[in-house]
Amino acid sequence: MRTCTKVSIVVPTYNQCEYLPTCLDSIYFQDYGNIEIIVVNDGSNDQTVQVINDFCHSTNHDMVSFASDYDSKKEAILRKKHFRYPQHGRELKILHNERNMGSTPTYNRGFRASTGEFCTYVVSDDICHPQMISTMVETLKRENVDFAYSDMFIVDDSGRILREFNMPDYSFEACFGNWYLMGVSKLYRRELHEKFGFYNEHYLANDHECYLRFAVNGVTFKHIPKVLYSVRTHQKRNEGVHDRSNWTRLLSESCSLVVRAREHLRTEGRSVPLKNSRGAKTATFPGAPVLPTGSSPKGRAQRGIERVRN
Repeated sequence: MRTCTKVSIVVPTYNQCEYLPTCLDSIYFQDYGNIEIIVVNDGSNDQTVQVINDFCHSTNHDMVSFASDYDSKKEAILRKKHFRYPQHGRELKILHNERNMGSTPTYNRGFRASTGEFCTYVVSDDICHPQMISTMVETLKRENVDFAYSDMFIVDDSGRILREFNMPDYSFEACFGNWYLMGVSKLYRRELHEKFGFYNEHYLANDHECYLRFAVNGVTFKHIPKVLYSVRTHQKRNEGVHDRSNWTRLLSESCSLVVRAREHLRTEGRSVPLKNSRGAKTATFPGAPVLPTGSSPKGRAQRGIERVRN
């Protein structure tokens, strides 16, 4: 049997015990045969440790059954038992930070422990759709690119779909020069971290900074125009990156990174076609990025809305 290329998925978690099992289930039940899952608990003080222990036990011991035959002589429906979770092609690693270190150091700890050829992180309240990894691996190999990203759903706490969020096909201008539009549902080659470094621990907008760094160093990207992921948005959560002051800081960092991207374009003699909230083109290279009406960093943080910066 042909062995699948190993994929490493880092799952950082902090006080999200009510969402973590669903997230891990969505990874375990991918239709891809070789996944390393690295859960990094960032000093949670809720029931996260117990949830992790219960999940580990379940993956090794839980049994389920289905009606598989009818014995007419005994007038009995026979059931066939099997393990609830896949017993092959999954490697589960659990890491616990002794204290709360914050999101970016927690990501980096997981990636340093990863061994797959391809890697990503999935925050512990999000959901991977079943074909996410297989589709992205196939794209990375077929297109011979370094980084694949896809469209996604935005869902509420109960999992109801609020909207579909379609990413642009890749260009530096569209994905970094206008605004940051690419990095939530993604998979990329782990060697990129070896070449260009891990996530910058001075940033809350760590993915934006890291992938911009990849891009200016010539990394190749490919958009997959399919919904392969669900991002959970929280109206009432006010912890970690969702804390109002942290969210304001994150958006401020992203604004600065957009300006940095435009400076990079300017050095290459390229322009950025910007659009205002009604879709009309505005001036090239203004001093600061234009956000949609009502989407200032302060306003967004006060409303406690989506984590996807748009």
